[in-house]
This record gives sequence, structure tokens and C-alpha cells, in this order.
Amino acid sequence: MPDSFEETAFEALFDTETAGDLPDAQAAAEPRNALRAAASLTLTKLADGLIDPKLVLSWLLTALGAPALFVGLLVPIREAGALLPQLAIADRVHAMARRKWVWVAGSAGQGVAAAGIALAALALSGAAAGLAVCLCLAALAVSRSLCSVSFKDVLGKTVATSRRGTVTGLAGSVASAGVVGFAVLLMTGWSDRYVLVVAALVLAAGLWLAGAALFAGLAETASEPGAPGGSPLRHLALLRDDPQLARFVAVRGLLTGTALAPPFLVLMASGVAGAAFGQLGALLLASAAAATLSSYVWGRLSDRSSRTVLIAAGGVGALALAAAAGLSAAGLFDRALAVAACLFPLMIAYHGVRSGRSTYLVDMAPPEARAAYAAVSNTVIGGILLASGGFGVLASLAGPALPVWLFAGMCALASLVALGLDEVEGA
Repeated sequence: MPDSFEETAFEALFDTETAGDLPDAQAAAEPRNALRAAASLTLTKLADGLIDPKLVLSWLLTALGAPALFVGLLVPIREAGALLPQLAIADRVHAMARRKWVWVAGSAGQGVAAAGIALAALALSGAAAGLAVCLCLAALAVSRSLCSVSFKDVLGKTVATSRRGTVTGLAGSVASAGVVGFAVLLMTGWSDRYVLVVAALVLAAGLWLAGAALFAGLAETASEPGAPGGSPLRHLALLRDDPQLARFVAVRGLLTGTALAPPFLVLMASGVAGAAFGQLGALLLASAAAATLSSYVWGRLSDRSSRTVLIAAGGVGALALAAAAGLSAAGLFDRALAVAACLFPLMIAYHGVRSGRSTYLVDMAPPEARAAYAAVSNTVIGGILLASGGFGVLASLAGPALPVWLFAGMCALASLVALGLDEVEGA
């Protein structure tokens, strides 16, 4: 009976008309694995949305009276901490016969770290709370790096090429529906916001632990362990040896504009560095609603051509950001409708970037080098994000509109550079 249900659900959610490319042993377990991977990713993506450092943790530290220094450290710690360690991790992952346990450990670690943030919120205040939350967030980010560097490898081993984008897209859409509900609760004032935020942190911890338990049941055949050795930096030579990887990393780096821009749009709308909580809630709602509506669609499109998804997402992001900057120049961006009209397509573009880049990397990389390819790409992007604090300095000197124009140009250029990418899905 379970097998029948899994087969039925698999056929309903995935493109089963396209032949798979997995070995026989893995092909037989693909329905179960695809559903488990999608469910595990749904739980952890929902946890990500509930603990969003750009919005939720920033508000929490402000409410706890933490110095602005700690608030400003949240996003760099979260983003760079999740990406930069991956180059050192890649060899150890490749040396393992079954890589799913790396993801399980990373998800469990994020759950424990999220619980630590909740405890800090309940027990501490001021600088002590800021320091404790930042330390727990650093542990969460490093644990996330374990998940990131191993997931693409495990996904490539257990789910066929034509169905990998659907796994991530389905998870993004379902998880985002839960974040929409959280955002609505924050905006309506149904309960005390501090209580809601702490409850969300506790729930996120449980979701990460549940995701780890679910992923542990994945049927993964043993791989021939790689032989670790040498400096992890040697993997950077892949950028020289594989021009397509170098071009892909360039495209991904330019598309970081879709992730970096939202706080600057809020600044343009409010004209004040500390935007009102209602505006932050609206930003969370716009992001979650866009993900709910678009992630599954982006995932299915990525299975056909992730290159086309990257081109389209860059174009949508460029248009949304150019429209925002133009409305700001005309003095119209302080109107709620104008903000929503620009934020929503920008978030659609952002989720297209996430789906397209993930699918493209898995399908482009040689099976024996997926972990190294992911680590190199993520390490370079981590460095770019670490340097992105310069946009905040630029905004303080010249206003937030100038960085938004730059982000629009980056997205447009990304679409042009992506035209030179190879088609890797055979479409």
C-alpha cells in the first residue's frame, strides 16, 4: 500500500514521461526518494522563512535592545557563514560512501542552533542577547553549509535529471504558504509579536530536526569514496579548467542583486533606516506569496531548461528594480501599491534564481565532482556576499536608489552572460 501511494503521488507531482538516468537500484527507489527529499526540504525551507535574519531576527534583536552592531552582523553571518566553509567540506563529503548523513547532521545542527536563539530571546537582553544570537546564528550557518554542499550531490544520486528542479520548486511553494500565514499573523497583531516570533523560532527548531529524521530514511546506494588530499583551494582550479562553471558563477554572482535589493527598497519606501515593523511584515509576505505562486513553476521550467530560467529571472529582476528606482525618482515609491508592485515580481525573480542555479549546477557538474563544483560556486558567492556591505555604505552616502539601479544593471547583465551557458537538460 505505501508503495502504491508513493507511486501515485510521484506520478501526480513529477514529470514521469521523461525517462530517468539513474542506475537500476536507485531508479527503483526514486519515487520514495523524491517525495522524502521534497518533504524534508519543505520542512527546512519553512524553518528558514520563520527565522529570516533580514526580517525576523533583526526585529527580535531590536525588541531585545541589542546594539545596532549586532543587528548589522546578522545577514553577513548567515550568508557568508553558510557559503564560505564549503570549500573545506567538499573533500570530506566526497570521501563518504553515503552523503545523506552530512545533510542529516547539518539539518539537526540548525535545529539545535535555532533552539539556542529561542532560549537567548527568552533569557537575555541588550548586548548579551545580541552576542548570543549572533553566535547561535554562526553555528546555524555552518550547519547549513553542510546541507548545502551535500544536498546537490545526494539529489543527483537519488532523483533523475528531469525531476530535480521539481523537488526544490515543490518544497519552495509549499513552505512559502506557511511563511505567508506567519507574515499575516505578524501584520494583523493577532497576538503579541514578541510571543509570535519566539514561538516561530521554537517551531523552526522542531522543523529542522524533523527534516533530519525524514531525510535519514532516503535510500542512497553507496558511492565509491573519493580520496581526500591536498589543499581545498585546489578546487578553485575548476574555474580555470571549466569555462562553463566560471560563466555560471559569474551569472550567479550578478544575480545576487535579487537577494540584496529588498532592504534597499524598504529604505526607499520609508526614507528611514529603521523601517516600520508593518513594512517588514509586508516584505516577508511579498516574498512568501511570490515563492508560493512561483517556486513550483520555476522548478518545472528548470527541469526543461535551467539556463532559460536564469535568463528569465535576471530579466524580471532587472525590470522590477528599474521600475522601483524610476518610481522613486518620480516621488511615487512611498505609496503602498508602488512598493508591492515592485517587491512582488522581484521576489518571483529571486525564487527563479534559486531554482535555476540549483538545478543548473546539479545537471552541469560531473557526478563524481558535484560536491566540489557546489563548494567552489558557493565559496565565491560567499565572498561576494561578504563584500556586499559596501552597498550599505553607498546607500548611506548617496541614498538607497543608487544601489537599486546598480542591482538592476547586475540582473540585466546576468541575463546577457547567461545566454552563453550551455543547455544541460538536453532541451
